[in-house]
Amino acid sequence: MDARFTAEQEEIRRTLRELLVKRCGPEEVRAAVRSPDGYDPALWDALAQQLGLPGLALPEAYGGVGCSVTELALACEESGRALAPSPLLSTAVLAAPLILALGTEAQRAELLPCLASGELTAALAVPGARLATVLGLVGDNRGDWAGGGRAGGIQARQADGVWRLYGQAAQVLDGHSAGLLVVAAHTGGFVRARTLLFLVRAGETRVGDGDVDGLVRVRQTSLDGTRPQARIELRDVEAELLGDEGADVTGALAAVGDVAAAVLAAEAVGAADRALERTVEYVRQREQFGRAIGSFQAVKHRLADVYVGVQAARSAAYYAAWAVGAGAGAGADGERVGGLALAQALEALRVAASEGIQLHGGIGFTWEHEAHLYFKRSAGDELLFGPVHRLRGYAADMAHLFDSGSGSSGSNSSSSSSSRGEVAV
Repeated sequence: MDARFTAEQEEIRRTLRELLVKRCGPEEVRAAVRSPDGYDPALWDALAQQLGLPGLALPEAYGGVGCSVTELALACEESGRALAPSPLLSTAVLAAPLILALGTEAQRAELLPCLASGELTAALAVPGARLATVLGLVGDNRGDWAGGGRAGGIQARQADGVWRLYGQAAQVLDGHSAGLLVVAAHTGGFVRARTLLFLVRAGETRVGDGDVDGLVRVRQTSLDGTRPQARIELRDVEAELLGDEGADVTGALAAVGDVAAAVLAAEAVGAADRALERTVEYVRQREQFGRAIGSFQAVKHRLADVYVGVQAARSAAYYAAWAVGAGAGAGADGERVGGLALAQALEALRVAASEGIQLHGGIGFTWEHEAHLYFKRSAGDELLFGPVHRLRGYAADMAHLFDSGSGSSGSNSSSSSSSRGEVAV
């Protein structure tokens, strides 16, 4: 087995890093976060038109590049290094795969080329603040998270052949600026309750005619400003059913969750690696007692531990991207490779960002320095997609890691635990 990256994959990494170094420094990130969209439209156009990132993992038949999850993960690793604010995650990782998996041929032919070119951005809206659950990262997503009856959430009803939505979604990534909303809603009442996905043409794009009546979108203040979030209110909004009523929506969401976890893991590794690089650069320059603080053994030990954590997380992220792309995202016992890789990557990012702030001293926690941006990315991602202990706990549950079989001997239990120990990251 050759685990090396191909020349094309290395070229994707090199080209994207060069572009982001030139156009997405700390000051550009701050300016983009303060903008109405929450990202730089000119940079997004460059990422989409010049590099084709939104369509990287989409089939060529729908205007995509036709690459795999591995290439998308490598691209997101580089965007994570720069903390580049963009709708890449919400559009290419969360929304587009759902349209590809569940949409009718007409819906795919109409929407996917626009998403692949970057002309149209999309967002996944789910009830409440349950994105990690909906994607099957921290629990079974076949429960009642979509709401129903008096439980709240988002409701869908059909009248005269037209679907209409009402309810509210919070923490919708890029929901305030996306031209297309993919909304998860409950329908069927108590007797025939089920969850379906709907399309809401939310903004002025090539495939839309402006904001929809009854749709209210408000950008929220979030801990991590580089991931803009919005609250979506649906007040009897007309919507289009994605695919057909018999679609396996929860299964598709779980599959997207596997891909998203692998991509997010790579993104977190990129951020952790850059946070470590910045810290190493600083301790080489900062002097105390007449010598650089990086020469002190205690500082070396701390940074060595961070380095080991980042490299281990990188290996896990790369393997998860390959496994998900190859259809091996869940092992024979149900292990969630993507979720485990994401847990390790988020932990590595949290440690790298925390040590960076500590070793930068008094300036490390100030608003003027960029070290806090990496710490906020770490904390924000755990709030959205974790936390780490729940990612690992659910992966252990899926693998039946701590189940004791009835009538099994101690030696068998020990052997079973040993055989599965490799997944307990």
